[in-house]
Amino acid sequence: MTAKQLQVDINSDMGEGFGAYRLGDDAAILDIVSSANVACGFHAGDPEIMAATFSMALEKGVAVGAHPSFADLWGFGRRIIPHSADEVERLVAYQIGAAQALSAYAGHPIRYVKAHGALGNLTQADRSIAEAVTRAVKAVDPSLICLAIALGFQDRIARDTGLTVRSEIFADRAYTEEGFLVSRKLEGAVIHDAEKAAERVVRMVEQGAIETISGQMLQTPIDSICVHSDTPAAVTIAARVRARLEESGVSIRAFSAAP
Repeated sequence: MTAKQLQVDINSDMGEGFGAYRLGDDAAILDIVSSANVACGFHAGDPEIMAATFSMALEKGVAVGAHPSFADLWGFGRRIIPHSADEVERLVAYQIGAAQALSAYAGHPIRYVKAHGALGNLTQADRSIAEAVTRAVKAVDPSLICLAIALGFQDRIARDTGLTVRSEIFADRAYTEEGFLVSRKLEGAVIHDAEKAAERVVRMVEQGAIETISGQMLQTPIDSICVHSDTPAAVTIAARVRARLEESGVSIRAFSAAP
């Protein structure tokens, strides 16, 4: 398959403010991406922000999904909060329900679920947590798509469970040799150079592989590319990633869009 035949989604985390506080330029990012992962109130977001974000995505023709996390407003969902697998299952089910309610209220129902931050990282590396999140999605609404980190446990488990799965890579995060995200505590974990991020994404999409910090390529399906909206250069990176993909003949389309 040539690059001219390729199609991919671009997603970003949205609605990550709280009350009077805002984080990221959602309006600008929504002009670039094809899918928006909307915070459900546990690491960020609240009913007002969720409703407004779903409405804005509808106006801009961007697909929406739930972005559940650990209950960690202070740590922005990037800390592992001790829970049993059963507790994680109910934690995620609760947040999916909130996203379904507010998205329906806004007239733009969610189509998928993507775990956030530390919870998302655990779905890649911890089988029990991946199973818990997958069970929550299936119990609440099995028609929802699981947006899972490529090469992770949830990617495989959700498929085996019979759910529709789409695999994502990260435009602005470095990967270890095993295909895991480099810890944010380490230098070089986040890629801030827009051109570097864009060139790397094109290589990964064209080759169907994750590029590690050493340059090794790990083969995987790639359905969606995440660009984080909370980094200082988020809009620039997202715009450059989309532009470079389109220049390479790759079309941008929401993975949840009807065939």
